[in-house]
Amino acid sequence: MNEPILNAVVTLRNEVSPWLMILQVVPDGWEFPHYVPGQFTALGLPGSASRCALAEPEISPPAEADKLIKRVYSISSSPENHEFLEFYLALVPGGKLSPRLFNLKIGDRVWLSPKPVGRFNYDDSKIPEGANLLLLATGSGLAPFISMLSTYLINQPKRKVAVIHGVRHSWDLGYRSILMAMEHLRSNITYIPVVSRPEEEPVPWKGATGHVQDVWNSGAIAKAWGCTPGPLNTHVFMCGNPRMNESMIEILTKEGFKEDTKDEYGQIHAEKYW
Repeated sequence: MNEPILNAVVTLRNEVSPWLMILQVVPDGWEFPHYVPGQFTALGLPGSASRCALAEPEISPPAEADKLIKRVYSISSSPENHEFLEFYLALVPGGKLSPRLFNLKIGDRVWLSPKPVGRFNYDDSKIPEGANLLLLATGSGLAPFISMLSTYLINQPKRKVAVIHGVRHSWDLGYRSILMAMEHLRSNITYIPVVSRPEEEPVPWKGATGHVQDVWNSGAIAKAWGCTPGPLNTHVFMCGNPRMNESMIEILTKEGFKEDTKDEYGQIHAEKYW
């Protein structure tokens, strides 16, 4: 069997924590097509690729060592950037692909799908121009929002945007410094990191605790915006743990929000490829 063509090169790997990594890859000899912020594509490595030290033993190693193992990941970089594609990856110790991705070094090769897909974006006629945006994420589900913000932020100074990012520990807050800078430089941006295990912090955590749902229920967004977010003035995007998605959809539905689908207009936009 011929070895798979690994068509991209790793140019940066930044470990946010042992379990989270920012990975930049560059297509080798070809150009990635235009994509819309919020879309995703696939990465892949052959089954013969080695796994990182934190990986759990494989119960069933791939039967075909040369066959690509592929998984989809949201693109965290902006399409305005033509130098590289960036991904925010979470390690699943018992997974097939992520332990192999976490063993990559700068200069290593990886397979990159040339097809961006997905309708999870707000570059869409369904989103009113004056609507405020609430972006809810857990863990690496933050990735599509980084792409959205770094693309649209400069052109939408009047739109209020709040980002709530839920993690277990403060050291899991990838892109924290970038989001803090956005909040400092733009008065329409609110960034609320929330930690669910504050008792395990090396120094006392002074921010929000609990889960994304707790921040919403606390009224923190209404306080930051000076108005109550509701279905008439706000669209909600969420990406991350399915339990967060399901819980927030239930909460928001009771408050009059509707989930947006191909067949019905709504103000709740949930990414569910996890």
